[in-house]
Amino acid sequence: MTLTANQLPFSKLRSTNGLLFLSGELPIPDAGPIPEDIALQTDLTLHRIDASLRGVGLSLASVVQVTVHLARAEDFAAFNAAYRKHFQSPYPTRTTVVAQLLLPGARIEITVIAAMEPATEASSDAR
Repeated sequence: MTLTANQLPFSKLRSTNGLLFLSGELPIPDAGPIPEDIALQTDLTLHRIDASLRGVGLSLASVVQVTVHLARAEDFAAFNAAYRKHFQSPYPTRTTVVAQLLLPGARIEITVIAAMEPATEASSDAR
């Protein structure tokens, strides 16, 4: 038995205290198979996130925090190159982990938190 998104016990979007939380997004194309290339999977996933955000009047520019799950550590450099095309400085804070993903063929899953108002940047030299 395969569950559809509507049958799973979670919300795609939730907001509270000026923040919008978006559940993990996968590189699921509108038609056809999931692309094999991590850069294409990254682009597709971020386009899907942007579309969800635009549906509530926001965009990737509203994102303040990103959590990335990669299926393969060796994809990190190619993922970063693709990711960089979608965000400008000041970049969102980010955590990237290597994890086994549930969707066959998916090499990435991304979760974001977006500010519903313009975000302010705290300065820190620590890296």
